[in-house]
Amino acid sequence: MADIRGVITAMATPFDADGEIDLEAARRLARYLITNGSHGLVVAGTTGESPTLDDNEKLSLLRAVLDEVGEEATVIFGSGSNDTRHSVELTMAGAELGADAALIVTPYYNRPNPAGIREHFAAVAGGSPELPIVIYNIPSRVIVNIGPAFLAELAEIPNVVAVKQANDDELAPIDGLDVLAGNDGVFMQTLEFGGAGGILVASHLVGPQMRAIWNLAEAGDLAGAREIDQRISPAYEAMGVTTNPIPLKAALEMLGLDTGYLRLPMVSATEEERRLVRSKLEEAGVTL
Repeated sequence: MADIRGVITAMATPFDADGEIDLEAARRLARYLITNGSHGLVVAGTTGESPTLDDNEKLSLLRAVLDEVGEEATVIFGSGSNDTRHSVELTMAGAELGADAALIVTPYYNRPNPAGIREHFAAVAGGSPELPIVIYNIPSRVIVNIGPAFLAELAEIPNVVAVKQANDDELAPIDGLDVLAGNDGVFMQTLEFGGAGGILVASHLVGPQMRAIWNLAEAGDLAGAREIDQRISPAYEAMGVTTNPIPLKAALEMLGLDTGYLRLPMVSATEEERRLVRSKLEEAGVTL
């Protein structure tokens, strides 16, 4: 199974002026991220505006990224939805293309009870039994939280191997699962308790520094890792100026890595939001 560890970037999806996916820009961005510190990428995740991508677009994006960096990096496919049948089918399609793992979000809007959540993950995992499954616990977006004890139960599903934990209040080791930070600001905290790394956004902008944090933590130099983490923390804050990925795409444009437009209902950053993003990035030492 794939080694789902380290600095994993939840990659933005580039769109052209007509609102179509720009696959060549996606290839360039994937290459840039791997060259600048990322061990792996998540394709078609939240940051990649997955709710507005259809299945063909998601698979085309996955195919392009795998072709560009698949031999060098872990590529995780965001194939989860609130429809179990759809999630099973899309995950299987991603596995056939060669994804290294699938990121499966807790079903949203339906608000399933624990039995339904368990059956959802079991069905997705069972449809692609050779593919590692990463649970995506993000109660701020899906309303439902999967608590630590229940996550440990889900770890009993054979190919459920990790969790992207985006509930900072419950960030801690989970029996049977590798824990990945779901928010940039707790990346260091996750490494301190022996977690597997993080699925991150600011690594688009401070990737070499976040890779250095990982390397130092792996070497046992937590003090050195904390020093870098504190220094670049304003970059984490920049990504929270407004809803992700609005500030990220504004920041990428400032860096000359223009990923184009956002798809409605996401809209471009306002001038005030851009000012705040720029200020935070400069505070973090990012050259714009």
